[in-house]
Amino acid sequence: MAIRQSALTAAVVTLLGATLGGLLLWRQRALRTKKQQLPAQGLKGQVRVSSCPLPVEPEPVVLECKKPVESQIQFKQTQLSPGQSLVLPLPAVLPPVDQVLAVQPVMVSSEEEWEQLWPMLQKDLSVYPVLGLDCEWVKSQTKALGVSVKGKTSTVSLLQMASYSGLCVLVRLQLFRGGQQHLPLTLKEVLSDPHILKVGVGCYEDGKRLTRDYGLVLGCTVDLRYLALRQRKVVLNNGLSLKSLAADLLDVSLEKSLKLRCSDWEADPLTLQQMTYAARDAQVSIALFFRLLGLHTDNTPSPDTGSGYSQLANCCQGVVDTPFRGRGGEECEDGGKSVDGERRSRKLQQSVFESPESGDQQVPDPRRNNKRKPLGVGYSARKSPLYDNCFLHAPDGQPLCTCDKKKAKWYLDKGIGVLQSEDPFIVRLLFEPSGRPDSQQDYYLTAKENLCVVCGKNDSYIRKNIVPHEYRRHFPTEMKDHNSHDILLLCTSCHAASNVHDGFLKQQLADEHAAPQGCEEGVRLLEDSDRRRVRSAARALLTAGEGLPGPRRDELQEVIRSFFNDPDGELTTDTLQSAAGLETRIFNESYVPHGLKVVQAHAKQGLKGLMGLERHWRQHFLSTMTPRYLPPLWSVNHNHSKFLRKYGEDLLIQLN
Repeated sequence: MAIRQSALTAAVVTLLGATLGGLLLWRQRALRTKKQQLPAQGLKGQVRVSSCPLPVEPEPVVLECKKPVESQIQFKQTQLSPGQSLVLPLPAVLPPVDQVLAVQPVMVSSEEEWEQLWPMLQKDLSVYPVLGLDCEWVKSQTKALGVSVKGKTSTVSLLQMASYSGLCVLVRLQLFRGGQQHLPLTLKEVLSDPHILKVGVGCYEDGKRLTRDYGLVLGCTVDLRYLALRQRKVVLNNGLSLKSLAADLLDVSLEKSLKLRCSDWEADPLTLQQMTYAARDAQVSIALFFRLLGLHTDNTPSPDTGSGYSQLANCCQGVVDTPFRGRGGEECEDGGKSVDGERRSRKLQQSVFESPESGDQQVPDPRRNNKRKPLGVGYSARKSPLYDNCFLHAPDGQPLCTCDKKKAKWYLDKGIGVLQSEDPFIVRLLFEPSGRPDSQQDYYLTAKENLCVVCGKNDSYIRKNIVPHEYRRHFPTEMKDHNSHDILLLCTSCHAASNVHDGFLKQQLADEHAAPQGCEEGVRLLEDSDRRRVRSAARALLTAGEGLPGPRRDELQEVIRSFFNDPDGELTTDTLQSAAGLETRIFNESYVPHGLKVVQAHAKQGLKGLMGLERHWRQHFLSTMTPRYLPPLWSVNHNHSKFLRKYGEDLLIQLN
């Protein structure tokens, strides 16, 4: 009886404990849900907020970056105050792409609406300091270039910014035009903040438009096309437009109909289709950014991993605030800002004058139009094979090297060689050559195929200097003569991609050897900053005119009056045209080419130093382009042992 009573007591106690635990868990869940709903409830009735809930802030994720992070930063949760750097908590798991795209955009039409929304955006930026960014303006259906039928450049109407959670803010900038309303201070600061990345396709060019139209400064931009080109393992089937990248990397199809793109972006109100279209570009941009950096929703959490600006920017070295070179950043008819030649029927594009050494965002020159070619298009491909694979033999029949047919026939025409075979074409010399190969396993004795060494394409190719000419030209004669080893064949697209990668290494060498590209010692002509400021102000006034805010317009006019020393004079159109055409360049007497400074730095270490530079460039080509069709016996150490035997380590280096 006592045993049965004890068992009953234990069962009752267990049941009560389970019930109490369940009540506690239920209460904690209810409190958490209530906290998550508070921000959205606080905004209802004040801004048009989506009824779709924002993603819940999840667990940490590991940031996979190609380059190791030298130092770990300890982060803590803080509020972002204007002008300060972000101090960040542990990163959050990124929501799936479909969840990001499901978040409905929020429209901002006044300073009050922005201030209501800012805390939500600020919270997201405290986790990942990145914004997907894009702009919309009224476009002509006949041109779709951002240039109206009358030829005047259209003003930006809508600014889209998306955070990692999918929260997308649509700012109707035309309502802040001409002093109707003041642009919020926090909006200006978040756009110019050097510790918040702004990512997209053509976002640097968008920044120029914002500067020209509203005096806004857009800093810390990253063009996604550069990140895509860095990822050699990424298969891009459709090109590098935003639409193509979204399809290839995210399996997302973007709506890019001409009718929607060229719709009225200043209509009040915007249609649901317009809002969705605009938001998608910004949301897809930030999703692509994390995908290209290797961040996924299924990464293993790590408490030691931060997501701060320094770590994200580490993965974007060399491409921050850099306009995309070689490919146009203009809008294309079939989606995104075209860079792959899609729909090349466009006829007009405003040319942009930039100062290469200052990085300042300049306004377009209103007097000129210029057409930029897509990457790889416009390269002059060879019309004949590079390798004829003809052979030269010594008088005793020893193979000496391969050569082209024109050179082989030259020996025959001069009577100093005899034809020994037609196929393969072999010419035996009638004199003793100045040198012979060290062995029959020599690079110059191998037949080579006329195809791209990277992808194998054999119908269009051009020569690629593995060690760029700007360095090789300064090498001593001993390291330049008869050296075709570092000239390989690449197709036009691989050649263009390789040039982009070369730009990163050039910047690295510039930093390592105090030979910066674009510094005062590295350019033939210097820019006079005062004259450039006057020219920029005149172009802004000619382009935007009355569309500029009053204080900004007065400031630009004062710059021009001060330059002409006429504080009370009237600024006529002729005066502005004269100021817009100012010559800002002066000759630089201390000019030293970047390539020469780098070679000089390596030459201080003698022959080994120059061989190290040569080896560095060869290895760079192998690492970045992963060629699959290299000629036999091609090597990163080609001729190095021969140089050491012939000249010794103490060779006196005489640079060209």
